[in-house]
Amino acid sequence: MSAEQPTLPPVRLPADAELARDALAAPLLARAVRLARWAGPETRVGAGGELVDEQLQDAVDVLGLTVEADGEDAGEGVGSFEDTEAYEEAVEEAEILAADAWRLAVDTGLVAVEDGADDETPGGAGPGENLALVTDGSPQDVLAIWLDGFDAVFADAVVPVLDDLDTIVGEDGEIDLASLDWDPEMEGEFLEGVLGNLYLLTVSEGGPGDGPVPLPALAASMVVPDDMGEPTDDVLEQVSDAMMRLDEQFRLLEAIGLVEYQPVDEALMAEEGEEPAAPLDDEDVSRYGMVRLTTLGLYGVRARMLDAGVDAPAVGDLADKGADALLGGIAGYPEAAARAETAAWLSGREVETAARELLHAARGADAGSPLRRLHCQQALSLVGAEAEPAVREVLDDAELGGLARVWLAERGAADVPAPSESMVFWLAIDTIAAQLDADGDLQEVQELIEGLTGRHSGFFEAAWRVEHPATGEVLEAMGRLHRDKTAAKEARKAAFKARSRSGS
Repeated sequence: MSAEQPTLPPVRLPADAELARDALAAPLLARAVRLARWAGPETRVGAGGELVDEQLQDAVDVLGLTVEADGEDAGEGVGSFEDTEAYEEAVEEAEILAADAWRLAVDTGLVAVEDGADDETPGGAGPGENLALVTDGSPQDVLAIWLDGFDAVFADAVVPVLDDLDTIVGEDGEIDLASLDWDPEMEGEFLEGVLGNLYLLTVSEGGPGDGPVPLPALAASMVVPDDMGEPTDDVLEQVSDAMMRLDEQFRLLEAIGLVEYQPVDEALMAEEGEEPAAPLDDEDVSRYGMVRLTTLGLYGVRARMLDAGVDAPAVGDLADKGADALLGGIAGYPEAAARAETAAWLSGREVETAARELLHAARGADAGSPLRRLHCQQALSLVGAEAEPAVREVLDDAELGGLARVWLAERGAADVPAPSESMVFWLAIDTIAAQLDADGDLQEVQELIEGLTGRHSGFFEAAWRVEHPATGEVLEAMGRLHRDKTAAKEARKAAFKARSRSGS
């Protein structure tokens, strides 16, 4: 009976203006914007568009990352140090942050560069076309820049860390990719899958919502087969390897504002030459890393999904569409999301006209029609007495008359005609069919079934005669779900009669 449903539950996103503010506050993009505003006639770049060494130090100063030799911490995110080695590490970290920000500024069009010919002939740089959009563009312009930045960081994240370049650089000076045992397409698909799983966990009912997800669980979701019971040692080793890769990748993605990430506790890292220990202690699970998608991250991952052709709806997508699209579209939505989508659709519409459109769209004898009528009833519960003229128009409608009477009675309306017995039983069958399609709480469906049969003596003798396309299926379901054995047997007999009568 169920209609086709979206691949993913709908996500709730704030307005583009709020997302754009979050984008500009992302540390990496904020630093890229500062460098783009600094770039000018004196800026010099190398053959690949990177800042030359002396200019890189200037960029460090512009970003406030300067490390003072006396040990004072003068910069953003640079810790204090007590010896020469710590000082050199702090300087290197500051230069990496500045170089990453410059590269992002180039990748996102915030900076325009003219590459140098060689080390002796540097090129120049200046503000790019997109820099003006940061202040003068629309929120959508800012988000487009951020998405370009996300793409660039994603590409960096799937590149392996090259600890020893000497071992992979050939005699011709080129990097031997074959020696890396690295498949860029496979690495990209792995990270896409991880972000997809994190997205699904975040938007699903019963998931962590805004809470963080343990890194071991996320890694296991990509490695451990669904039908595997106790993971083998080999699988646990693969989970640990995946965790270490994700630890590096999430550190990068956090800088662009995609995630909030609590890294793996360094004390848990394996000693050189040892395999990482498998994360099995639930009490210490947070030490193995915790990650959550930010609101901006939800926006970014959804954008990539949409580009890939994935059905990833957002609350508000249906607000400007017709009533038929609304009632059909929310068929697979969780209750809270369906209510929010409906409220957005009703907002700004004239109540009587909207009610009339909803009732018209709820008609039908197709498999999805009972659920449409249920959602129509729920939508009408959000409107006031202004809808009454439209509701009264369908009192004599075989499919909508029962629904209309319920709505009027709940509001204490006068002159509500009593329903015929056939209308009462048709509405009962339709309501149960809708609840079965909605895949709601089993206990609630059982209580609905038992309540209906308890209020109407001889329910099944009348129900099998109901001219509704779902009568047979509903009675079969009642036979399975009714907790009274006698009533369940009567339901199964009634289902057989209904199918025999209809010839199905």
